[in-house]
Amino acid sequence: MILGLTGSLCAGKGSVAEFLKQKGFQYVSLSDILREHLDSLGIERTRNNLIKKANELRAEYGSGVLAKKAIAKISSANAIVDGIRNPEEVKELVKMPGFYLVAVDAPVEVRFKRMSRRKRENDPQKLSEFRKLDKADKGEGQKESAQQVGKCMKMADAVIINNGSLEKLHEKFEKMLEDIKSKEKSNYKRPSWDEYFMEVANAISKRATCDRGRSGCVIARNKQLLVTGYVGSPIGLPHCDEVGHQMKKMLHEDGRISMHCVRTVHSEQNAICQAAKLGVSLEGATMYCRMTPCRVCAMITINCGIKKVVCEKRYHDGAESEEMFKKAGISVEYFSNEVQQYKNQ
Repeated sequence: MILGLTGSLCAGKGSVAEFLKQKGFQYVSLSDILREHLDSLGIERTRNNLIKKANELRAEYGSGVLAKKAIAKISSANAIVDGIRNPEEVKELVKMPGFYLVAVDAPVEVRFKRMSRRKRENDPQKLSEFRKLDKADKGEGQKESAQQVGKCMKMADAVIINNGSLEKLHEKFEKMLEDIKSKEKSNYKRPSWDEYFMEVANAISKRATCDRGRSGCVIARNKQLLVTGYVGSPIGLPHCDEVGHQMKKMLHEDGRISMHCVRTVHSEQNAICQAAKLGVSLEGATMYCRMTPCRVCAMITINCGIKKVVCEKRYHDGAESEEMFKKAGISVEYFSNEVQQYKNQ
């Protein structure tokens, strides 16, 4: 069971987290991940600095970046992910089997009294100031804000109203845990074949050796896995993780110049190379990969007889590949229309 925690300011998320930690749940905090990042940069741990750095990371690596970092830290079957503040973080976390998002809330007056009791220097001193801070935290009245707790709360599987004693809060959470366990038993959903092979591809991606985009690829036919591949340097040559990236500029027809790492072989190419090495025909097979294959990968995919490509997300420069696939009669499907983000794009 993986529980995500979101909720209003001073609603009691910390008390819930402590309660679950005592029950043996592993604790992972998006806020702690940010604090560690600030420490590594020598930046003071203030609320404004945390928000600013979170927004910078989301702008550079995508809105779900903190959730991805949290997922990488989870090592237990039962875990809590605290500090969820953006809908894209929820979208990343729901990909994990057994994930439930819980929102903790309480009347604004009750929450203001709790904040007043903790007596922190920069906390609002008036209820009107607290209301303003609360609205900003929830993203209310702001067209574009990375802090969108209000939207996260609306996405929650369960809402706990913490307007009483600590004992009452524990009772409510005990009942909620029992409800979730009962629901898990009756509502288990077996993954589709596409979901199954994509999960395998994501597991394989962990072997990738270029941190700009750790991608994995699976090629299957008739519900049977044929070959796999992940991003990595040619056999015997140094990897990006060991010696750094080998960046080269690419001049596009529209005058744009982009930077690409050319040290590694793409996951799709490695999977196809494995098939050639092992004498495995890929005629009529389906390819599963993290994003739209690049132009070179698309050409190779067409020539080896693959008839379907399933991608988790879109590639920012994948229009030409999609056009080639269309002309070659290869269908392309996406789990999400989100564009995959990676370093130095």
